[in-house]
Amino acid sequence: MKEVAVKPRGRDSRPVRDETNPALGDLGELSEKVLPLLERANGATWYEDERNAVDIAILALCRVRRAGAGARGTAAGGDSAVREMLEQSDPDSVLWIASRAISYMDEHGFPETLLAYQDER
Repeated sequence: MKEVAVKPRGRDSRPVRDETNPALGDLGELSEKVLPLLERANGATWYEDERNAVDIAILALCRVRRAGAGARGTAAGGDSAVREMLEQSDPDSVLWIASRAISYMDEHGFPETLLAYQDER
């Protein structure tokens, strides 16, 4: 009896194509670039230059998040990809990036969006 290869089928019963998710390649490529960017960002200021090392590192982390979400199929997968990158970085660089994120959120009104919730606590 001749064996017949059965192709996997998607949710709508169409055959699943044999191709790689392009986000996987993007995630791998971006991952190689992030750690040096984080190291360069440590100690750099973000107030004087629009294209500063800190914002470039954060941009790279945002791209890792998007590629991770695409590769893993969920937004949480993107968040995990960012945490994995930060775990590989030195603690001082992670603290510097975190302080930039807090600065950005504060300067763009995030605390004011939550004022109504402060009274509930």
